[in-house]
Amino acid sequence: MKDHEVVEAFVAHLAANGYTGLSVDKWPERENRKSPDIEAIAGPFAIEHTSIDTLPNQRGKSDWFMRAVGGVEKELPIPPYRLNIILDYDAVTTGQNWAGIRNALKAWVIEDCPKLPNGHHTLENLPGIPFRLRVTKQSDRPPRIIFSRISPEDESLPDRIRQQLGSKIEKLAPYQKSGLITVLLIESDDIALMNEVKMLDAIRSTYPQGLPPDIDRIWYLDTSIPAEMEFRDFTELVKEKRAYLVLIQKGYLAEII
Repeated sequence: MKDHEVVEAFVAHLAANGYTGLSVDKWPERENRKSPDIEAIAGPFAIEHTSIDTLPNQRGKSDWFMRAVGGVEKELPIPPYRLNIILDYDAVTTGQNWAGIRNALKAWVIEDCPKLPNGHHTLENLPGIPFRLRVTKQSDRPPRIIFSRISPEDESLPDRIRQQLGSKIEKLAPYQKSGLITVLLIESDDIALMNEVKMLDAIRSTYPQGLPPDIDRIWYLDTSIPAEMEFRDFTELVKEKRAYLVLIQKGYLAEII
């Protein structure tokens, strides 16, 4: 989603939850041509938005993956078995022949997979495919082809949050001094690797002493399903260092003790 769409959705959420009639009054970033500025002013709020990748360069690597592999399963006939094909997270990279990889994957699925025994397989050095595949074939499951990637271990999220939010906080600081309520809106559209508990834990690790100076409120926005955007006010959870999280169902934050 574009920045202004995210901000407008957030302001509409506030308007529907206690701030009746709230709307965006100004778009400072569009109006200020001399220096970086915040996204929006809505009533008493100065709002700055940013999106955070779950993993370093996630958007770039996801784009590479989609160019080489994305949608390949839709270009293939459905086989009479379930075929799960898993790539390493860093398997697809620049400098590879992505169109050639797509063709090689399709040829391998059509020509070789029917001869593959049921079970788990690690396959390397396949013609035209410059990375290994972890493949599971199951004839006793509903027919389908699924391509996916392994999520790597990564502990850099708090450091990346600190670096990325630094410039955002600098832009908000003058607005707090002017008497507005400064709001930092943190977005993730990653349905597979991110949830509100993981993001909250990373923010709390980034700011163990509570809210950073110049920030009055922190909100988390999940846009992984644009038609069902979810908003969560993290402010008190970041301020209260002793809050304990009770996780119920799928790892989402259910209540605070």
